[in-house]
Amino acid sequence: MINYQPLLTPLTLTNGAVIPNRLAMAPTSVTDAAPDGSITSANLLFFEARSQVAGLLIAGAATVTERGKAFESQMSVAQDQHIVGLRQLAETMKQDGSKAVLQIYHAGCQAAASHAIYGEVVAPSQRSFQGLRYEPRELSDEEILTIIRQFGEATERAIEAGFDGVEIHGANNFLIHQFFSAYSNLREDKWGGSLEKRMAFPLAVVKEVKKVAVKEKSDFIVGYRLVPEEIIVDGTGYSFEESLALIDVLANQQLDYIHLSIFSGYKSHAANSPVPYGQAVKALVGERAAVMIVSQVTTAEEALDGLKFGDIVALGRSSMIEPAFAAKIEKGQSESIWTEITAESAPNLALPHDLVELFTSGAVSLRLPGQEYLQK
Repeated sequence: MINYQPLLTPLTLTNGAVIPNRLAMAPTSVTDAAPDGSITSANLLFFEARSQVAGLLIAGAATVTERGKAFESQMSVAQDQHIVGLRQLAETMKQDGSKAVLQIYHAGCQAAASHAIYGEVVAPSQRSFQGLRYEPRELSDEEILTIIRQFGEATERAIEAGFDGVEIHGANNFLIHQFFSAYSNLREDKWGGSLEKRMAFPLAVVKEVKKVAVKEKSDFIVGYRLVPEEIIVDGTGYSFEESLALIDVLANQQLDYIHLSIFSGYKSHAANSPVPYGQAVKALVGERAAVMIVSQVTTAEEALDGLKFGDIVALGRSSMIEPAFAAKIEKGQSESIWTEITAESAPNLALPHDLVELFTSGAVSLRLPGQEYLQK
């Protein structure tokens, strides 16, 4: 008989907030918001169905400015008008005792939805990117400072809406990631150049968010998500060693958790090291922050094994497939956890119809490596 108690043990975070178990719902973006980013009934149904999937639910991703939106019909926290809907979302996510976290981000050069409206996007530097049909405009110093403030304002709105925390999205080639990458950041001012200067924007955003959080709500959770390394063909990007240097600085900012965005499995590691990413980061961070790992966790046994690599195990595809993942473990029903979408389970998943068709047709397997971002 497998003892799953380690997964069910509460975890006290840096700021004193307690999450009821060691499972989190990864910030999967399902684009069902209104065109202006307001919360819809579809958003509420999606999270209502998953209120028992984990002890920490992360809603991703909410744009901090209308000029930073990657996908159409993506939720927004850019204006006060969004607070009413976000309050409904927070209440829905917390209805069974889970903590509700709102992921906040700016897509930078990846803001395709904003480009369709405004005819331009911004980035740390002006350069061509493979796969983008447009070239971004370089941000001015004044614009950079404005975006930093917008992250703080988004945090204020998340607090007013009743969320328990925010996750700063510094991963997956969005704006914060772009500033840290030597591939996308070609600046030679205080925001780019050396490793220390490439850290400046991520650090400034964290400090702004923490300043708001500490002022407004002492136990407000602040997490940070990042990709452990960026390997580009020409050798630029950033190495895992550089990522560790950033993580070391971030861990000193009293973050509650550091979330490693991994697509190759929670056991994966850098090419030049046999030590898995999660274990290497935990050894560096120590007790300064919790470490959250993700990728290819589909069963209770795999989730339990994941605790060897981090303090919190996030569920990406599994949160789509099995909305009662944590609840079934708590009830001793781990063997009944769904590991694939079937005709029987699909009606209870509150997923967009075309997404259900895609997975039940066999064209895509949720057990295979790949992105967690599921779009209509």
